[in-house]
Amino acid sequence: MQDEELLRYSRQIMLPELDVAGQQALLDSTVLIVGMGGLGCPAAMYLAAAGVGHLIIADDDTVELTNLQRQIAHGQSDLGAPKVFSAANTLSNLNPHVRITALQQRLSPQDMDTLVPEATLVLDACDNFSTRFALNQACVRHRVPLVSGAAIRMEGQVAVFDSRDGASPCYQCLYRLGDDEQATCARNGVMAPVVGIIGAVQAMEAIKVIAGVGEPLTGRLLLLDASTMQWRQMRLPRDPHCPVCGSQQH
Repeated sequence: MQDEELLRYSRQIMLPELDVAGQQALLDSTVLIVGMGGLGCPAAMYLAAAGVGHLIIADDDTVELTNLQRQIAHGQSDLGAPKVFSAANTLSNLNPHVRITALQQRLSPQDMDTLVPEATLVLDACDNFSTRFALNQACVRHRVPLVSGAAIRMEGQVAVFDSRDGASPCYQCLYRLGDDEQATCARNGVMAPVVGIIGAVQAMEAIKVIAGVGEPLTGRLLLLDASTMQWRQMRLPRDPHCPVCGSQQH
């Protein structure tokens, strides 16, 4: 690390849990973030600020006026621009040391099989089940940790799935193909700070996994009810019959 970086990250480095070694792990890491919407924006901003060395951000959408209520990496002047380019500009302004790869596309399973093995960790911030399932399958196949988040109305959830751990469930242990594709913010609405809270938790979990800090949410589902500001936690056992991760344990 250069002196400027030591100063930039000094408030993290002074934490004994992280120290220089943990910060170096962040600097050496690559995080793939799928989705630059309400969850992906705050997650990417915190990871860039915290010093993740390389962010790969993927989204095929453009910035619309309805996005600005909650997607904080985009502004009024970005209307009509691809979200990944708007977000890349914001992230570069936050931390010019972070390398950013912007992919203006919806990732296919083939794309995921190329990108996921390059990543230290994958962060799922997308808004549709088909992409979530495909991303989970790629992470299990290539044994790359996955931090999953979702938010709708005044509710949110976060979980960590780590296929390097033989006891960890995967996303498809929790959800099945054919689950409700209609549960989107566009159809149901969402309160602006809820996605910020969940995105920030996703960033925190990513940092913990990469730097080996604390106890990640592996095998646990954290649920937020923002209307009463109550958190609850559920244990997520691995499903031995899961079509994605069950068979590889035998």
